[in-house]
Amino acid sequence: MNGNEIFARRRAELARRMGAGVAVVRTALERVRNRDAHYPFRFDSYFYYLTGFPEPGAALVLVAGAPHRAILFCRDKDPEREVWDGYRVGPEQAREAFGVDEARPIGELDQFMPQVLANQPAVFCDVGGDPEWDTRVIGWINKVKEQVRSGVCAPGEIRDLRAHLDDMRLIKDSAELATMRRAAEISVQAHRRAMRAARPGRREYEIEAELLHEFRRHGSQAPAYTPIVAGGANACILHYVRNDATLNDGDLLLIDAGCELDGYAADITRTFPVNGRFAGPQREVYELVLAAQAAAIEQVKPGNEWEDPHRAAVKILAQGMIDLGLCKGTVDGVIESGDYRRFYMHRTGHWLGMDVHDAGDYKHAGAWRKLAPGMVLTVEPGCYIRPGEGVPERLCNIGVRIEDDALVTEHGCEILTAQAPKSVAEVEAAMRD
Repeated sequence: MNGNEIFARRRAELARRMGAGVAVVRTALERVRNRDAHYPFRFDSYFYYLTGFPEPGAALVLVAGAPHRAILFCRDKDPEREVWDGYRVGPEQAREAFGVDEARPIGELDQFMPQVLANQPAVFCDVGGDPEWDTRVIGWINKVKEQVRSGVCAPGEIRDLRAHLDDMRLIKDSAELATMRRAAEISVQAHRRAMRAARPGRREYEIEAELLHEFRRHGSQAPAYTPIVAGGANACILHYVRNDATLNDGDLLLIDAGCELDGYAADITRTFPVNGRFAGPQREVYELVLAAQAAAIEQVKPGNEWEDPHRAAVKILAQGMIDLGLCKGTVDGVIESGDYRRFYMHRTGHWLGMDVHDAGDYKHAGAWRKLAPGMVLTVEPGCYIRPGEGVPERLCNIGVRIEDDALVTEHGCEILTAQAPKSVAEVEAAMRD
């Protein structure tokens, strides 16, 4: 199955779920960073999922029915701008190149939408995603209402398109999984490179540069998110991204980084000693988090609830915190009181796919979602020990997180990032290479 067939199949499934009505999905616009410089463009994930179209300033209109129709709106060809900014597909080539039923200039969207919405029961869009876009959709509906005396009916409902697309995106197809496996492979190599490069006296940004070099040289278009390269106490800041401190002998270095490849993310965290050898309290905390992750991974299997890996990780972490003198009481008591959250304040994972925190609900009707084959999630317990009352000095400023990407399979899970060194012996060996 070629790329166009994959996108056509997704559009057909979306039209089937809609039943009737018209969906409009737009991609991102180019954004100015400062003066004449733009941020690197990245397409909207929902739009790309349905079209594969990589250019900014485009929209897809999908008319449900038998048969459904897909109309792509994109920028006109502009030879002068192409000299400055590069090739544009243009509407004439877009229809065949991207397998849609029709392609039109993006400037015609506002004229076209009131026509196509006439006598349709509903319009589907990303309700609440952008107030300006919401206003634009309402404007189309109002244009239709102006025709009521001629017997035309306007859509009676505005529905959130993401409810359907989120469920579709949760289950990855074979093409998506092939891309995600490759993104994982590239990210694993980047973490290995970082381990080899780390040593006392280097700066966090030097290690970040090693990661980015490895991403790009293997074909990744960008990091999937701003890398976290956090030495020493910085590892206790969950979203630390300054990455400018000096790495000190005796400190741990926490790296949370993954590449984006052809629109799909990898997400790996590894924590390792700057000098190449785990010692004393560092090793105790590291092996606690490693055990918590192993327990969580055991719960990633079809039929289990989304919350089961988190419950398993928390149980191990709570016992370990009691053993380390961080918490007091029984495991059940520490969990029930939430005392463990002083040192583990986030969840054990999230969906992964086109977005690093990917689309999809975690609960349905108040119940945790059941895991099913084709879902991809992260498994990432941690322990972050900031100085405070009752915290043993020997444990202060130790921060550890270990994260892998897990594909739910028919009988359990496949760890897509398993080749990234993780055991104490593996990490120390990788740093000696």
